[in-house]
Amino acid sequence: MEYEKILELIKIMEDSSLTTFSYKEGDSEILLKKEVTAVKQVEAAPAKVKEATEPAGDGVEYIKAELIGTFYEAPSPQAKAFVSVGDKITKGQVVGIIEAMKMMNEVVSEYEGTVEAILVENEQMIEYGQPLFKIKTV
Repeated sequence: MEYEKILELIKIMEDSSLTTFSYKEGDSEILLKKEVTAVKQVEAAPAKVKEATEPAGDGVEYIKAELIGTFYEAPSPQAKAFVSVGDKITKGQVVGIIEAMKMMNEVVSEYEGTVEAILVENEQMIEYGQPLFKIKTV
């Protein structure tokens, strides 16, 4: 296969939505793969942002992100969320997952109490130290 044809195939693939392309001509075969990372940005509702900035106290604590990544409310897209507003939780209970560098990291509650608010959306990009859950402790 000619060098120019290979360059043309690469350019066509870069400009398309294809992620894999295979081509065979005689004894020559070429396989092109393109890694695509999808990022979905979700903005928190203003009420949630305001609530997240309130100081803790009076039996209220916040579970905060320990790393930067993507927050997931369930172990898989088809599964039920780990917790919902109103759920009673225990210390050490998994309440979410943060994906960072293709590694899934469990978010574990440091508190025992009731989930008063979930301050982030599923698949939202989060920052280190960002409040994720508002907990009314016992």
